[in-house]
Amino acid sequence: MYIYLHGFASGPGSTKAIYIREQFAKLGIKLEVPDLNQGDFAHLTVSRQIAQVVDLFPDDGEPVTLIGSSLGGWVSTIIAQDYPQVERLFLLAPAFDFLNHWLPKIGDRQLSSWKNTYYLPIYHHALKNLSPLHYNFVVDAHRYPLSQIDRALPTLIIHGIDDDVIPISASRDFSKQRHWVELMEYSSDHQLTNVTDRIWQKVCDFCHL
Repeated sequence: MYIYLHGFASGPGSTKAIYIREQFAKLGIKLEVPDLNQGDFAHLTVSRQIAQVVDLFPDDGEPVTLIGSSLGGWVSTIIAQDYPQVERLFLLAPAFDFLNHWLPKIGDRQLSSWKNTYYLPIYHHALKNLSPLHYNFVVDAHRYPLSQIDRALPTLIIHGIDDDVIPISASRDFSKQRHWVELMEYSSDHQLTNVTDRIWQKVCDFCHL
């Protein structure tokens, strides 16, 4: 089984999600692309995403491959840590240490206001508008430190060297500390839209399609 996890404030209609799903379909393979917003972005948490994805796992123990983009990449590694049914990870600009990269951009004043008022307007790329997000997203995300990821399984990361959302150093650090992880660096940004054909070829090679 193959499942694609989209990124933060994104959705199943993202450019990469549609492209990869279409390529799988050409091979007669279904790629599950759940909407991790669940119609309630305001109360999004990492824990909720984990539960939603795991609920899709086949009851018969069929192996699962997770393809995760940005925040979906980080969530994929968390799931794989605790669920042996996940046999491999294909990660696109995974948002490792997401809070450390994202919260400083919000700023101390706005972050303080978020804590006090509970909601912060976030631009949602799929909805194309500002959508409120509850501060519990931050509280919950702290439950999943990257240092706890130590399950060895085939993992391929593709990351753009010009990524200004999640710096490539995040993937470099992650892969250096984990011998089972392969990192491929491309001349691209966080969206990786200029290398989609190369990404698909790597999916085919990595998943033996």
